[in-house]
Amino acid sequence: MSKSNGQADIRIDEQKNETHEPELPAAEPNDGFSEQESSAQAAQDPPASPVADPPRTSDDASKLRTERDNLLDRLARLQAEFDNYRKRASRENADFREYAVTDAAKSLLPVIDSFALALKNAAGNPENFKKGVELIHKQLQDVLQKMNVQRVPAQGQPFDPRIHEAIEMVDSSEVPDDHVLEELQPGYKIKERLLRPAMVRVAKNHKSVN
Repeated sequence: MSKSNGQADIRIDEQKNETHEPELPAAEPNDGFSEQESSAQAAQDPPASPVADPPRTSDDASKLRTERDNLLDRLARLQAEFDNYRKRASRENADFREYAVTDAAKSLLPVIDSFALALKNAAGNPENFKKGVELIHKQLQDVLQKMNVQRVPAQGQPFDPRIHEAIEMVDSSEVPDDHVLEELQPGYKIKERLLRPAMVRVAKNHKSVN
């Protein structure tokens, strides 16, 4: 009997020494599922449509029409002003072209008078007529100088195609090679603007004049 009691004690001790894992509480049916269901339902539901603007009233439409009419009226006035300016500028340019030579014409009138006087007395004394023509020529040069018209230097100058027009190349040793040998017609310029080139003969030789 003591033997059986000893075995029973051993079994009781073994049961005491066994480690028992703590039992977890049973999961509630709603834990962790309500949130997933809400997310899935939110993904299925379409987004809410934006709130539409309130319809325009008749007062708003009237204001828009008034603004449109004002802009069209302003555009029409600006176009009319531009057309008037363009016409006025065109008239002023035409007047400027017509009267731009007024001062030049006034300066030439005394020269014309001198020519008329010389021709009137040409039969009397040829020598005086020649002197009169020379004076008129000098008078005309003075008029051109007042208008800033200058003669292009040519005689004996190096040939420059920008201001000289070569009519002929002549073999000559009177001037260095590629220099103007003779001026056939003078050229003129206003400041740095060429009016016409000088017509010249150009020397062609291989020896320079000392």
